[in-house]
Amino acid sequence: MAYWLDIFRFPGSTEYEYKWAGKYGAKGEKRAKKIKATPEQIKKQNQLNREKNVRRLIKANFFPDDLWVTLKYPRGKRKPVWEVKKDFKNFIERLRYRYEKRGRPLKYIYRMEVGKRGGIHIHMIVPRIRGEDTDLLVQEAWESGRVNFESIYEYGGYEKLAAYIVKQPDEETEKQLSFFPEEERKNFVKYGTSRNLVRPEPEKKYRGRWTVRKLISEGPEPSPGYYIDKNTVRTGVNRFTGMSYLYYTEVKIAPVQRPEGGG
Repeated sequence: MAYWLDIFRFPGSTEYEYKWAGKYGAKGEKRAKKIKATPEQIKKQNQLNREKNVRRLIKANFFPDDLWVTLKYPRGKRKPVWEVKKDFKNFIERLRYRYEKRGRPLKYIYRMEVGKRGGIHIHMIVPRIRGEDTDLLVQEAWESGRVNFESIYEYGGYEKLAAYIVKQPDEETEKQLSFFPEEERKNFVKYGTSRNLVRPEPEKKYRGRWTVRKLISEGPEPSPGYYIDKNTVRTGVNRFTGMSYLYYTEVKIAPVQRPEGGG
């Protein structure tokens, strides 16, 4: 088996992951020698995998003009975690009703976070409803305080947004978390989603007796109607598996339109 290819298709882009043994995937080439990963390396790799998975989750379910929402409490108000979770549950029920009333499903990804002064807030992505003041619908549903809004493209692309959603607590955050009971801290180191999200699965292709020499030396060619995002092109050898790899993303040239009535 010379190589295999995973293809992830999204409304506005397609991601390619090539993996092969040896330098060019030629017949008879063997993978490089594997090394044993350290706990720190495993931790870092797991974090990168979480970022990649969430980024793809965003790409499969949301569009650039969808909303990055921050649900806040009034300054100085400190609620226990169980009460914040109750507020959020009630908020979701009210917001889902408003979406369904307008013929749209409510999809979301969220992350609970503690601020520098110890106050809890919640970040989440929600779809914008075309022809509606979606921000007003969200604010009406969040009865516990005010809401901040941004379009998700303003966060420098989904890669940065995904990294933020799955980031691990820094030293300052750990200090704030130390004031919470141990069983409550787990709420601040994980993200949650609605059950109706599309979970992207790759198309898998396997080929034998094939060389990737041209692909490596000349670079990938985009499909008609797409261009290669050069910032996404990565090639090398995975030290832990010994397999060579090439990753890249091609992006649609024409703007992607949200389907009418779609989620």
